[in-house]
Amino acid sequence: MNDRPLQPSRRVALGAMAGLGAVFALGAPSARAAASTAYVMGYFTESPNGDGADYGLHLAVSPDSLQWTPLNQNKPVVTPTGGTGGLRDPFILRRQDGTFAVLATDLKGTDWSLQSQYIHVWDSADLRSFSGYRRLRLHDMATHSWAPEAYWDAGRGQYGIIYSAVDSSGHNVIMVNYTTDFVTASAAQVFFDPGYDVIDGDLAVGVGGVNYLYFKKDQTLVGARSASLNPGSFTVFSTPVAHGGTEAPILIKSRSTGTWYLWGDTYTPNGVFYAWQSADLASGTWTAVDQRLYTQPLNSKHASIQPITTTEYANLLATWGAPAWNRLKSYNYPTRYVRHSNYVGRIDEYPFDPYADAQWTLVPGLADTAGVSFRSVSHPTRYLRHSNYQTALDVDDGTTTFAQDATFHRTAGLADTSWSSFRSSNYPDRYLRHANFVLRIDPISTATDKADATFSVGS
Repeated sequence: MNDRPLQPSRRVALGAMAGLGAVFALGAPSARAAASTAYVMGYFTESPNGDGADYGLHLAVSPDSLQWTPLNQNKPVVTPTGGTGGLRDPFILRRQDGTFAVLATDLKGTDWSLQSQYIHVWDSADLRSFSGYRRLRLHDMATHSWAPEAYWDAGRGQYGIIYSAVDSSGHNVIMVNYTTDFVTASAAQVFFDPGYDVIDGDLAVGVGGVNYLYFKKDQTLVGARSASLNPGSFTVFSTPVAHGGTEAPILIKSRSTGTWYLWGDTYTPNGVFYAWQSADLASGTWTAVDQRLYTQPLNSKHASIQPITTTEYANLLATWGAPAWNRLKSYNYPTRYVRHSNYVGRIDEYPFDPYADAQWTLVPGLADTAGVSFRSVSHPTRYLRHSNYQTALDVDDGTTTFAQDATFHRTAGLADTSWSSFRSSNYPDRYLRHANFVLRIDPISTATDKADATFSVGS
């Protein structure tokens, strides 16, 4: 959830609904799902000072489950009309018939004391339209229903819905209800209670005959496993992983490489996704993924990831559109993005507010249309330009000098040719680079210079 203060007897630290808690149901996949070669992410948004808070369902797509493109200009595609009028922790389930169900916590904002026995539910054939909005009641306890996720239980011939709630034990446990239609559900029962506070359960079903449940314990992500899906059958087995305070696990297997990824959302700092990888889910051990290799959607929190087909990927992009803006990530400081601050160009660690200071519209170069100029999204009359080799965000004064200073030629990355570097138009021996986190243009010679002058262009 989002570093929710832990209640006296149950330090929940539900942390940041942070970005990832997806039940990846592997059991009996449909033919449509089996052909999946792309991925969709569902999430909501928050930023440090609240500039980017939006408690509707956001979508992003990825060809590899690592680099994400937010859809609909990173605006929600649907927003709840009942309950609190907002959501957290959205989860996208591929049903057995190939259509989707979307579940989410009924909570707008960060009132962790709010009691709700309901979750939000939508139906969707293709994630391009949503219908049948309803709230589904899961229990009658004086507590919450946090981070709902669902999976197909082939033995029961029903879907299980798991979520976190405080039961008579006095701490959060993971509950389960069963349903065939997400309209009505069975009575709640305890699915997993290791004897201490746990939230944000995420399942991988039927992996080599074993089911895996990852969850948040204290500030870490921990795994349990069971040969069955029976409530009470899971036992803890993994080595905890964390990067600061971490929650909202997502297990996802790469359809191209077979690598398992475990995503986690942090709340120290708040709003950053970290990823770990493993070649064998049964090992219970994970290695951190190089942050150059993945980029989360802007301001994303507590997400889910679902495999989709390449056709669905293309259809989602066609319907919702890719962003009209870009962000530039530093190669040698991949936690930092190019932004302006007090009209000075620099790289700063994500996340920050105003977050729009790191959004750029890449337009044809003002001095040479074969080049590129960086127009600020937050200050659209201003461009990134150099002056005395320093960079600044200035208003276009219409002069030839300004146009040249604000024009760069994009080249293969000097440190990594799959990334990008930007050569000055009027000082072609100089490239845009950072030095002490401030942007300038310099001649490039050393390996450090090359790394400083290399960026990824994404969203």
